[in-house]
Amino acid sequence: MSTQIVILAAGMGSRLGRSLPKPLTELSDGRTIMQQQFDNIRHAFGKDAHVSIVVGYKLEHIIEAFPDASFVYNEQYDQTNTSKSLMRALRASKDGGVLWMNGDVVFDPEALVRAKAMVDAGQSFVSVNTAKVSDEEVKYTVDAEGFIDQLSKTVTGGLGEAVGINYVSRADKAALVRQLSKVGDQDYFERGIELAIEQDKLRFEPVDISDLYAVEVDFAEDLERANLFV
Repeated sequence: MSTQIVILAAGMGSRLGRSLPKPLTELSDGRTIMQQQFDNIRHAFGKDAHVSIVVGYKLEHIIEAFPDASFVYNEQYDQTNTSKSLMRALRASKDGGVLWMNGDVVFDPEALVRAKAMVDAGQSFVSVNTAKVSDEEVKYTVDAEGFIDQLSKTVTGGLGEAVGINYVSRADKAALVRQLSKVGDQDYFERGIELAIEQDKLRFEPVDISDLYAVEVDFAEDLERANLFV
């Protein structure tokens, strides 16, 4: 079975102040953020990887730009957060695990090469950066065995930041979908992971990509920083 990959791109991305959906923001090399992601996916997983995009805000622009992808519609894109977009995508997926990423992350192609080893092993994971721990970012801690314990913006004593590239295995997917359905509309998908760890004893491994670049583009200064790498 080909690898199932989801890009979350339903949000309005208003903080960047662009007229198009944020994933269609052009980088300095002429590609859009999402095109850079597609290139990274093909580099790591080949042409057979199946990519689904969760769309909402100005969806027609994304559909036009990536006609070969599949699409999942979050009709409540202006009322919900990434937890509900991911829930819809996982429900629409076929049997097997799902790799997903936020549609506004510009990242090193090697990040998915590193991820592929975990995907092939069927191990759920969260990609992390231990080089910095910012208050406004999603942070994490680990348990005694080294698996993710806490995962949120309010974590105290975080070991690093989640970078927005994650995988749920076939065995873990149903539990994660159930928890995503229970969290609040404004929760990030990380809350669903946290509850699945706490209540269903799922084990997500932190995959350290601190030596690689990964920039979540929320503001103009983030875009400037991302352009230093591409």
